Amino acid sequence: MPTDPGTSSTPVDQPPSPRIITRSNHPISRKNIDREALKVLYRLRDAGHVAYLVGGGVRDLYLNKTPKDFDISTDAKPGQLRKIFKNSRLIGRRFRLVQVFFHGGKIIEVSTFRCRSEFDLNGVNSSKENILAANNTYGTPSDDAFRRDLTINGLFYDINDRSIIDYTGGVNDLEQGIIRLIGEPGRRVQRDPARMMRVIRHGARNNFAIEPGTWQAIIEHREKLRLCPVSRIRDELMKDLRSSASRAWAQLAMDSGIFYVLFPFYKAVHGMPESAQNRKLLLAIQAVVDRLHAGGMKLPDQLLFSLLLLPWIIAEEDLLHKNYKGPEFHRFLRKIRNVLDEVLGPMSIKRAHKESIALHLVTLPQFIRFARENSWPKWLKRKSYYRECDLFFRIFTEASGGRKIQEHIMAESARQLADKARHKPSGKRRYKKRGTPGPAFAAKKSESIFGLKK
Repeated sequence: MPTDPGTSSTPVDQPPSPRIITRSNHPISRKNIDREALKVLYRLRDAGHVAYLVGGGVRDLYLNKTPKDFDISTDAKPGQLRKIFKNSRLIGRRFRLVQVFFHGGKIIEVSTFRCRSEFDLNGVNSSKENILAANNTYGTPSDDAFRRDLTINGLFYDINDRSIIDYTGGVNDLEQGIIRLIGEPGRRVQRDPARMMRVIRHGARNNFAIEPGTWQAIIEHREKLRLCPVSRIRDELMKDLRSSASRAWAQLAMDSGIFYVLFPFYKAVHGMPESAQNRKLLLAIQAVVDRLHAGGMKLPDQLLFSLLLLPWIIAEEDLLHKNYKGPEFHRFLRKIRNVLDEVLGPMSIKRAHKESIALHLVTLPQFIRFARENSWPKWLKRKSYYRECDLFFRIFTEASGGRKIQEHIMAESARQLADKARHKPSGKRRYKKRGTPGPAFAAKKSESIFGLKK
């Protein structure tokens, strides 16, 4: 399929001829491909099927990055895959995938080539009912390539001759550093509005420019993100906040207006004359988060949300001057909880996480005062929320131009957060109530009835 290099990659009716990049003309080496993924590819080949390494794995390998996942597409149907791989299971409702399991908990996902949908590529109804309509038909490799969101995600790696198969112009866009939607951009983002978030994500992570037609489609259709399920938007957002490119993501999201669709309460604050300082703080906070993530620290989701909301709360509630104690502190805490219920309601955040977010925000003025006086009360360090609130304070301090978080503190905080994550309550029902004895179990069966003492 010929593609105009200055326009979006739009397929035609006839099956296109792909560009084949031979092994000598691309940087991908088999030694960088996961061993289990190679096993799956070779097993499918030996069974007489066509199978390729696809999507983000090929993209990351081409960019000399370590892929998070190695996904495979094949002409084998799900039932055939289950017969070939006994260590597998079927998942998915809209489209059936096969997960192949290996030792150590490793999973390789295998999908059957999917059909190119006429509804998806040649027309769209903007009603909510037609967003992401089900389509479980199978197709050819070219069909499967054009169903994907971005040209750089439409590449296939052929294990037989170690070549890259490019139907969409993805290699050229990788070389030029361009993020481009496959197909007509306006129609593709109306078909699946979450594609707009993926455009922003890959532009931020790879420091790529967004193709003008794709950018314009985002500007025109960004409000349609509200049509997507809340859980899907939240999951897409968390991928961005957990990455090491959240600062670049925040900048692109604000420039495109997507940020204000996700967080409409920020719009009024960033519309004020003094908004430049608020934006600067937001980006500085995300830059610190990126540094911590790049250093191997995994920040909990509630802390990521607290940091994202902090500049808004500072402007909206004059937070840094609310250093309350006693009853006033608790009244302010209840107020912030109610504010969070209102602004985070559409995100469907867990109640426990909102409680933690409120504590992070309300205790910040106290931590600032204790640091200024260099006096840290012992009662504070005994609080269950101390570790997260202390890290929250340190991130804010660094983002505000203060002391940089030192390596040993990063290591200790990472260890403490990991320990806390491992010791989360199981959620299982407790037998024992406070102030009452639990059931007494007998040491020998002969002395018991159903294991309990007589």
